[in-house]
Amino acid sequence: MRIIVCIKYVPDTTEVKMDPESGTLIREGVPHIINPFDENAIEAAVQIVEKHGGEVIGLCMGPPQAEQGLREAIAMGVNRAVLLCDRALAGGDTLATSYSLAQGIRKLGEFDLIFCGKQAFDGDTGQVGPGLAEHLGIPQITYAIAIEEITDTEIQVRRLLADGFEVVRAKLPCLITAVKHLNEPRMPGLKARMKAKKAEVEIWTHEDVSAQDSRCGLDGSPTNVIKIFTPTRQVEGEIIEGETTEEKVKTLIDKLREAQVL
Repeated sequence: MRIIVCIKYVPDTTEVKMDPESGTLIREGVPHIINPFDENAIEAAVQIVEKHGGEVIGLCMGPPQAEQGLREAIAMGVNRAVLLCDRALAGGDTLATSYSLAQGIRKLGEFDLIFCGKQAFDGDTGQVGPGLAEHLGIPQITYAIAIEEITDTEIQVRRLLADGFEVVRAKLPCLITAVKHLNEPRMPGLKARMKAKKAEVEIWTHEDVSAQDSRCGLDGSPTNVIKIFTPTRQVEGEIIEGETTEEKVKTLIDKLREAQVL
């Protein structure tokens, strides 16, 4: 099995800050982590290779510091790591990002599976995985919660729905997006981390993957983000005090009547 995992190195969501004037995310000096859903994607790929043999290739598009995320992926079991790092790729929306990743995958050559997290914690769109499958012309199975069966030609996956699940079979090669229910990502030990620290991370530019300038970065992005902002709180909440539940309920009813809700 030759499996490619698309990895995004995202700002730690507990540390995100925004520029109040420009309304954009401040990424400089902010701690970054592997996108949590991508950790499940890595774990799924590594488990399959451990069982069936093959290799796992981690592919990331991002700034130079994203190399650290790929080293963390190597510590988790990824065999080869490639970073698409080029100013020409910066600022891309989901269409430009999925196109650039598709070009990287074409350069990597034949594969059996692609794993992605269902969405990134910073953009939260869930569009890159499906867009990538469309660019490559391969089937996709989203919201995977279990890999039930895999052969040389097919894969069977249980996928999460809003009110249950469904089982889907698809021909290989195929793209799968992972949710947190899929597995429990492993915590690398010291030996694995030391090995990852010395491992090679290949750096590719948009020219290396034959990506067209007009389809990369801002030039290739039909979506324009006008502003990012934190919603202002219009009404403050109130905690209702009381000795007993009955007393609290009575106080709540009185307040709702005063507000003419009841």
